[in-house]
Amino acid sequence: MEMRSGRVVRGVPLNIDLPEGCVANVLSLTTPQDVCRLSAVSPIFKSAAESDDVWQRFLPNDLESILSTALDGSLLLSSASSKKEVYFSLCDNPIIVDHGRKSFSLEKKSGKICYVLSARDLVITWRDTPMYWTWNSNSDSRFAEVAELINVCLFEIRGKINTCLLSPATLYTAYLVFKFASRIDGLDNQPVDVTMKLNEGECGAQTVSWNAHGRFRSTSVTVRGKVHYPKERGDGWLEMELGEFLSMKGEDGELEIRLCDASGHWKRGLIVEGIEIRPKDVSRAASPSS
Repeated sequence: MEMRSGRVVRGVPLNIDLPEGCVANVLSLTTPQDVCRLSAVSPIFKSAAESDDVWQRFLPNDLESILSTALDGSLLLSSASSKKEVYFSLCDNPIIVDHGRKSFSLEKKSGKICYVLSARDLVITWRDTPMYWTWNSNSDSRFAEVAELINVCLFEIRGKINTCLLSPATLYTAYLVFKFASRIDGLDNQPVDVTMKLNEGECGAQTVSWNAHGRFRSTSVTVRGKVHYPKERGDGWLEMELGEFLSMKGEDGELEIRLCDASGHWKRGLIVEGIEIRPKDVSRAASPSS
């Protein structure tokens, strides 16, 4: 097949004599971010970048099954005018799935799967005892209920997810998503231990700190090592990094995340939305300022 010479972007010649379907197939082998960039190259690239064949490759193979547990999942698929519209809707508007217990979305630049485990999907010690925890609605939350810490001595939260729900061969980071109530006690710089296990084998352990009264720092080095502090998210919540793990291709397993403060002092004033699991931002991690 003959090609005209021309400039090359990411190994793809720009002036080419190829059918639009062939160009679309090439684009589908890149990433959503690359497709959006290459769509500005020429009219044939722009046309091919709108193809359902391209954007279908960036959607999970079991998307219909995932959305079958969402109230408005079938509406999204039936009302969207294209696969591209479905893709960007899932990036910008997380869908509540698993009968209200999880939030599902896609990372915009890569199409990797993201989940938030709601507070109801977590195991929280004493969560069903009103004198220790209460369940409330919150206008900032994507979920119907959030858990508010009233008063506990032993603080323990566990979250689990099967890695088959996630994108394979992907480095993920887990975050606790929360905010502080108007009255806070016992949530200062005392250490909170975090452990992560994959298939019963420990894949990470670290220390975090609420730092409620000192407000928020990025990280700090103490005698215990690197301590992670809360960071503002921009959606009305804070997040605290809990650790990272690699979702292996072709391997299913169960990831368990545990936070525990058994220091013996009483705590109150934490509002928990859930635990978010999303692809690690490698570019940010590599930045000296991060």
